[in-house]
Amino acid sequence: MPKILVFGTFVLYFWAGENNEPIHVHVGVRRPADGDAKFWLTRDGGCIVARPGGLSKSDLRDIQRFIVQNHTYIVSKWVEFYEGIEPRFYQ
Repeated sequence: MPKILVFGTFVLYFWAGENNEPIHVHVGVRRPADGDAKFWLTRDGGCIVARPGGLSKSDLRDIQRFIVQNHTYIVSKWVEFYEGIEPRFYQ
């Protein structure tokens, strides 16, 4: 599972076997773990919380802002990682 970005104590990453889902990132505290937060990326440059993973509303808002600021980079990493698979966005 490739680590994409680090934001404070949070790590953003992909799970390797989820290429059949729309573009999304998982967010864990310091390291990836089962049940971490999950954010769907939208075509318009936004993101939606799919699973809060026990994070506070404040942390979720901050992470959403960070994901929006890095949307293009995250999409490029998804395309690179899932080589040859057409990317799909949520909604």
